[in-house]
Amino acid sequence: MQDPGKTKITLSVIIVTKNESQNITACIGSVPFASEILVLDSGSTDDTVAQARAAGATVHSTDWPGYGLQQLRGIQMAKSDWVLSLDADERISAELAAELLAAISNPKADGYRLPRSSSFCGQFMRAGGWVPDYTLRLVKREAAGFSDHFLHAHMTVDGTRADLANPIIHYSYRNLDDVLEKLNRYSRGSAVDLLEQGVRSNLSKALLKGFSAFARTYILRRGFMDGQMGLVLAIFNAETTYYKYLRLHLRRDTP
Repeated sequence: MQDPGKTKITLSVIIVTKNESQNITACIGSVPFASEILVLDSGSTDDTVAQARAAGATVHSTDWPGYGLQQLRGIQMAKSDWVLSLDADERISAELAAELLAAISNPKADGYRLPRSSSFCGQFMRAGGWVPDYTLRLVKREAAGFSDHFLHAHMTVDGTRADLANPIIHYSYRNLDDVLEKLNRYSRGSAVDLLEQGVRSNLSKALLKGFSAFARTYILRRGFMDGQMGLVLAIFNAETTYYKYLRLHLRRDTP
């Protein structure tokens, strides 16, 4: 029972979406403990918005300024003491939910990194750089921010950080079509970020970076431990990196 003399600590969950009908209901359903759930949707043409509202979320339809700026909008809209950033293809387990609530009830830091357990074409990966994959996701609202990178934006905290133990469950690449779509989208977005940073590239650099990404994933980070899918993941990382630097070299694609 809540102590009548103690103010209840509140939590806002922020989810950025576009055409996430296969994910959004399960994602929202995994955070029933949240004080509010904010979905920022940028032009879904499926029933993502209807599903999100039916699941109890507050939906805001917006333009697309980039992932980081969209998340920052959510932080600014949030009304709770703490904010939790989730992607639609992520789920919070009962064990992680209990840990999250304990962390905000008796905070030892201003922000918390959460590990992720991610699947690749139906297999949860154990190596290849995907474990433990810590990412800052839970932050006091007044201390929370987001970088403005076009693709690889990340949450920030103005204060101290600590780590939680239980992972976010991440259904990141459901099938080969999903892999190929993200290869194209991620290589394009990453090239935009590199271009804005003033990075230059050429064909030789693209080839070398792609080869290095394969070696790092499959050998240095022991991707071979995941068997066949470990090899597929290493090839995917190599191709994404190669096309990122090739796009940067050619400078013909736009986001």
